Amino acid sequence: MSGAGPNSTDCTGVVHYLKTAARDVERALDQLLPLPRLAPERELYFAMRYSLFAGGKRLRPALFFAALEAFGRERTPFLPFAAALEMIHTYSLIHDDLPAMDDDDLRRGQPTCHVRYGEALAILAGDALLTHAFALMLQPMAGAAPADQMAAAREVAWQAGIGGMVAGQAAEIVSLQSEVDEGLLTYIYQGKTSALFAAAVVSAAHLCGAAQEEIAALREYAKHLGLGFQIIDDVLDVEGDTAKLGKPVGSDEARELITFVTLYGCEAARQRAAQEAEAARCSLDIFGGSAAMLRQFPALLAERDH
Repeated sequence: MSGAGPNSTDCTGVVHYLKTAARDVERALDQLLPLPRLAPERELYFAMRYSLFAGGKRLRPALFFAALEAFGRERTPFLPFAAALEMIHTYSLIHDDLPAMDDDDLRRGQPTCHVRYGEALAILAGDALLTHAFALMLQPMAGAAPADQMAAAREVAWQAGIGGMVAGQAAEIVSLQSEVDEGLLTYIYQGKTSALFAAAVVSAAHLCGAAQEEIAALREYAKHLGLGFQIIDDVLDVEGDTAKLGKPVGSDEARELITFVTLYGCEAARQRAAQEAEAARCSLDIFGGSAAMLRQFPALLAERDH
């Protein structure tokens, strides 16, 4: 039922869904980025695959699949598109971890790409994943009209770039030298996190030839889902378990970042994340029962411990 509160059944269902989505997208990734038998640049492929297969929830492909299901479509014809979304997310993590950005040595419990392969190859691995992703998104796909496929790829390009993720990261860097209030912080989070969630669900809608009001509803869903997700990240950076997170806690404080926790404290931040989860669910009312799986994601993301 739309707007229902989180419960264990919902979380159990979406956890299983994430596992099946991860299985399918990882098979696709393995096929779409094979290792070269012999090439001077083979270390680049090793670096790309090192980060791609380092674990992770595969959340963005899972959201993409769930949005396809809301329109009654199967995931199989669109697996390359889902793999492309994960490549873009992985590229962003590689670049985020670089010394010039977050300067992190661990990601998902193992050395970051630049620690393992050096800064130069890490930068190139990120660049290669981003560009290869668009090659995959633009290859002919059965079940999608060419104009719809172009609209989907254009959506991802905008949300991943100056219309979303890159803009949010830049705003965060600039904010280190300025006063940060809730408005600016929300803007940063919606760029850093909500934008790729929007890329996932809205690109699926475009591929299915969705109506404008359906696309608008999914944008609203992604906005609230991403904000709640990032707020919980703030909390986990203070209260989380390093073993579960796969990276040290306290990095936000070390970098002197202003977060929802520094503004309001952990308990109020958790309450705000729960409000965002509820708003995300309510955004899907237009879909009735067809978006049942999408409605289950906010509960899990608001309660996660890693």
